[in-house]
Amino acid sequence: MEINKGRGYVYALKYHIVFCTKYRHKVITGEFEAWLKSMFLHIAEVNGFKIISMEVMPDHVHLLVDCKPQHYIPNIIKALKGNSARFGFKRFPELKKKLWRGHLWNPSYFICSVSE
Repeated sequence: MEINKGRGYVYALKYHIVFCTKYRHKVITGEFEAWLKSMFLHIAEVNGFKIISMEVMPDHVHLLVDCKPQHYIPNIIKALKGNSARFGFKRFPELKKKLWRGHLWNPSYFICSVSE
């Protein structure tokens, strides 16, 4: 287990995050799947957290995230879902035809802390 240090604190925070596509439509395939994985890694880097492990299924995503205590989990989810949907629809406009009302992600998500 990796122990991280900050100014005045020591931490090891890892979260298992799962979220689904809207209506569980199986749209995460092919070129969009590869793009989505790289987009998630970019979003994590920009926002200062790490994606340790990632499994992308056609209708949902599993992420193992390592973050600092200062990170607010809903902000991490918002960054991942919001940016991937916005830029995904720009790059892959055909997705809107498969998803009603232009929503890529279901608004809910699952999260649990993970320990050794």
